[in-house]
Formats: sequence, C-alpha cells, structure tokens
Amino acid sequence: MFDTVLVANRGEIAVRVIRTLRSLGVRSVAVFSDADADARHVREADTAVRIGPAPAVESYLSVERILRAAAAAGAQAVHPGYGFLAENAGFARACADAGLVFIGPPADAIALMGDKIRAKETVAAAGVPVVPGGRDPELAKAARELGAPVLLKPSAGGGGKGMRLVRDLSGLDEEIAAARREAAASFGDDTLLVERWIDRPRHIEIQVLADGHGGVVHLGERECSLQRRHQKIIEEAPSVLLSEETRSAMGRAAVEAARSCGYVGAGTVEFIVPGGDPSAYYFMEMNTRLQVEHPVTELITGLDLVEWQLRVAAGERLAFAQDDIALTGHAIEARICAEDPTRGFLPSGGTVLRLREPQGDGVRTDSGLSEGSEVGSLYDPMLSKVIAYGPDRATALRKLRAALAETVVLGVPTNAGFLRRLLAHPAVVEGDLDTGLVERDVARLVPDAVPTEVYAAAALLRQAALAPARGSGWVDPFSVPEGWRLGGERSWTAHHLRVPGHDPVTVRLRATPDGGFELLLDGAEVPVRGAAGSAPVRVTPGPAPAGADSRFTFRLDGIAHTFAALPDGTWLGRDGDAWHVRDHDPVEASLSRAAHSGADSLTAPMPGTVTVVKVAVGDEVSAGQSLLVVEAMKMEHVISAPHAGTVTELDVSPGTTVAMDQVLAVIAPAEEVAE
Repeated sequence: MFDTVLVANRGEIAVRVIRTLRSLGVRSVAVFSDADADARHVREADTAVRIGPAPAVESYLSVERILRAAAAAGAQAVHPGYGFLAENAGFARACADAGLVFIGPPADAIALMGDKIRAKETVAAAGVPVVPGGRDPELAKAARELGAPVLLKPSAGGGGKGMRLVRDLSGLDEEIAAARREAAASFGDDTLLVERWIDRPRHIEIQVLADGHGGVVHLGERECSLQRRHQKIIEEAPSVLLSEETRSAMGRAAVEAARSCGYVGAGTVEFIVPGGDPSAYYFMEMNTRLQVEHPVTELITGLDLVEWQLRVAAGERLAFAQDDIALTGHAIEARICAEDPTRGFLPSGGTVLRLREPQGDGVRTDSGLSEGSEVGSLYDPMLSKVIAYGPDRATALRKLRAALAETVVLGVPTNAGFLRRLLAHPAVVEGDLDTGLVERDVARLVPDAVPTEVYAAAALLRQAALAPARGSGWVDPFSVPEGWRLGGERSWTAHHLRVPGHDPVTVRLRATPDGGFELLLDGAEVPVRGAAGSAPVRVTPGPAPAGADSRFTFRLDGIAHTFAALPDGTWLGRDGDAWHVRDHDPVEASLSRAAHSGADSLTAPMPGTVTVVKVAVGDEVSAGQSLLVVEAMKMEHVISAPHAGTVTELDVSPGTTVAMDQVLAVIAPAEEVAE
C-alpha cells in the first residue's frame, strides 16, 4: 500500500477519498486553487498544496501544477476523483512518466473508452449490443437517416454536458452548433456523435472492478433514470426493473466491455434500456473512473470502492470472485446542487451561513461543505450527496425523504426540497421511472408561491432585531417597535419583503399587550388568512435563533411553524427548502421604474460570467433575439430581447463577472424610441 496519495480534486469527492485514506493509514495530500484556500477538503487532508488561481484551467486542470504538487508533497500516487482530469489519458500518462501511480485504469483504456465512437465499435466487436447511430464528419446526414428524435452527444466526455435531444430536424444545424460549443467548452473537443433516441428509456449502469491480474467482476446495477437535462439527480441500487436473468446478462456484458479495453480499477458501463422491453439493453458508454453515485453500490455490497481502487493500483488482486458478491438491501442517493428550482434551476451561489447535514441510522452524507464555504460559479454545482439505506426500497425511500427534510443549507439556494418532493412522486414510489419523468412533471414539484409563514417568520425576526436589548435599563417607549402611542391605539410596523423570483410582499405587525402580535399580509400571491382588508392573524413568536441553534418556532393563527433561520430573518429553511427573504424598498423600486420609462432591464438570472455579447448600444433588436450569453457552473444561459426595441444601456462585455439580478442591458420598446 502507498504511504502518501495526492487527491487531484476538490469538494465532496476529495473529502470522500481522504476519508478512506485516513482509515487505511495513508497520508493524504489535498490541492487547492485560490478560491478553495479555506475549503473543507483542504482542512481535512494531512497536508495541502496551492496549485494556482481560481479558474480550473490554471489549477485543477493543470497537469504540470498537479505533478509539481505531488513531487513537493512526496506523493507516490494520485487519485483523480471524478471530473477535471479523472478521464484524461494524457494526465494518466504524465503521472506514469513522473514515477507516480495513477489510481485508475491504464491511459490506453481511458483514451479508448473516452472516445465514444471507438468505444462503441470496440464493445460491439466483443458482442455487447449498442444503440444505432452515426458520427462526424457526416453527423447531420446520419441524423437525418436515423430520423427524429435523435440525441447529439460529445464524443470526448460524459456527465450529460453538451447532450442535445432533437425532436424536430428542421433545427438540426443550430442544435449541432450549440452542442459543439458546449462540448468544446467542457472537454476541449467539439467532436459529436448521434444516436437514435429511445422514448421513455431507463438509464441503468453496471459497476465493474478489475485488477491487474486478469480478475474482473461486476457489483450489480444502479438505476439512474431520474435526470434533469441529462444530468442524474437520484440514483438507486438495485433497479426494480431488472429480472435476475437480465441483471446477470447485463453484468456479463459489462465485464466483457471492461475486458475489451484492458480495464483495471473501478469503472462503470452504462446501458440504456427501453422502458417497454426491460430484457433489451444497449451500451451507451463507459465511465473510466469512480462514479458520483458509487455510495449506493458500497451500501448494498459492503465494499469500499475507493479502498479497492487503492489496493488494485498498489498491485493487489481482488479478494473475491463473482460468486462471492451478494447484493443486500436497497440504497438511494440524492445529489444536492447549488441551483434554484424556483428560477428554472439556474445555478446559484453564495456563502454557506448555516449548515445541517444528516448522518447515522442508515443515512450517509458525502459533502464538501462547511459553514463559511463560498460557493462560486467556477466549478460544478454539486455540493453534496445524501444517501439512505434500508432492508427494502420503501424503507430507503422514507429514510431519504426524512434526511432531505433535515438538510439545511442557508445562504445558497439548493435543490434539496425539490428532491424530497420528487421522491414522493407516485411514479417514483412505484418504481415506474424513465429519463423524461422529471422534465414532464417538473411543474408539480416546484411550488409557485412562497408559504405565508415564511413572510411571517421573516417579519417577526426583523421586528425582534429592532427591539432594544433586554436589561439595558430604562427604554423610551417611543423607541420600541411595538407601535405604542400615548393615549391612542398601537400602530402597525410595516416590513417590505421580497423573495427573488416572486412579487414583493408587505407584512404589517402590531404588538399586543400579552407579548404577541397581530399580522396583516399585503401583496400575497395566493389568498391567505389575514390579508389586508380582513381580520388580522394572531402571531406568537418564540425566541430568535442564536449562534449554532438556528431553529425558530412561532405560532401563526394557532398553528406552530419551525424554521431553520438566521437571527435577522434574511434566510429561512424548512423540509429541505430555503428562502432568501430580502428587504424591498418600494420608493427605490418606483424611482427605478420611472428612470427607465417603461424600458425593460435585462438582469443576470444567475451569478456567472458573460461569455458572448452580440449587440451594442443603439442597436435595434427584435423580440426574442439572442443578445448575450451568461455562463455559470458549465451551463450557458441565453439572454434574449423581451420585445422589439433599441439597446439603450449595455453594462457588460465578454469576460465580465456578474452577480445574480445585476443589470446587463436595457431595451427601450420600439414605439417609445419612435416617439
């Protein structure tokens, strides 16, 4: 076994690998960019080495800097995690040339399976069924011969990035161009292939493990059909779809695929299975690395896959044969990502102000977060994974839903609440899954309004913050925010609030002699008790949260509500959801509207970087015309003109870093310009 291993990655996977290194008594070396100087993986490693500025190309993607770090720290081996350089054959060769063991497959296997076109040809020759398709340079011709719908895929990478489902071939050329841009940005290679799209498909993958002595086994399958934009969000093992006969056949096919490329280490062979014919399966690709969803396999097999990666890389033989592997119980994983479901799942960011992650009683959280962590727009949006295990699927589902309800991330919008609702979807509970389920039913899983009690809690906490400290001596009654008036009725205190993506709301509070409040809510998006013009709602606040105790409980019209909260009420969380409740200045908003005289301000939908600017001040634009492109966390978002008009302001250029809601441009309507 090695004495020292460098982990060439960041975030939750770096923390995960470090955990196994520690359990084996192996010294761990972390690497970090300037943006990650205080990150959790840096603190948990035995030592850490700075490798460059924040952009990944100058740090985590720099082979030269990582090799220098390994030499400086005295590492004997490098674990690449997943993402970044994990499937880079050049990096694997460079490690070998530097006298380092690359904890992964041989460079030739990475190169072969990293080229999806060659990979399909290789496994097909080994008798593994593949999806019909075509490749560059006659991509468009092959797509038209296959007929719609077709799926465009980058040849050089995976993870769903750059994939495009084309149902109408009239827009094929534009879709190909967009897929090439994304592929080039993500993998440095814009080569594409096209495959026949299988409607209502199931995405099922087989975990394989191979040593350097000819031993190859599979560790069962994982169901990965719950996806958004071709990105997995929920994974489970085993799949409820497969019979024992099909499971064995797919396992044998995965082993043959691994043998066909001389594979060594942990890898995953991905298959697509028609929902209407579970006995049919087609090879899609092989991921030559550890998968994000590897914990579900670990929980049902009892094996530590990172440990076996290390042992195999150190030259050991597998200590078990295929017949020794037993799959016990059921495990399900949910990926927590920095994205805002209420804003179309756009990438989010910020500082983690409060954090609570569940552990124990069949629940495991793999995370790279800690309180104070900065989540920016430079890296992948996945923050952590919550995994639940039970003797059966129903138990695992219940445990995972409960664990997601306990998860608190204040300061950075995440998808935790969305995932909890998805796991309660009737089709998910029944196991009737396919890769299009989430997109079809996404509207049912994202609330369209902020609960009334969120605004009430935010107003109560703001009210408490206005009050003078207890024990501070005599207090002028006119300075206390309780609306006290000499010889008159108490007045109302107004709190003007806004949750991004929703209309402003005004909450009015009036203190009652017994220490409670009356509450009126204006501008609610749905009718609520206590709306303006009706009788006020009775509110009884509890103590404001302080320090690590972030819970805030109060009664609204006799019903108790509990939130995770910041003392100032700017962030509130419950059941995995979180709300950023901002102060809203009606006067400032009115002045801003007047200043632009009806023109539309185009704002950044997410924190990120402007990569493309297609217009200049004075340009006339048409409704729906693409004006700018903002990129964050490897995702492009096109900013289009809301109506015909003229660009009167343009505040950004390519390379400009922008915050969420920052004004990018202003478009004056055509009729206004004509006047």
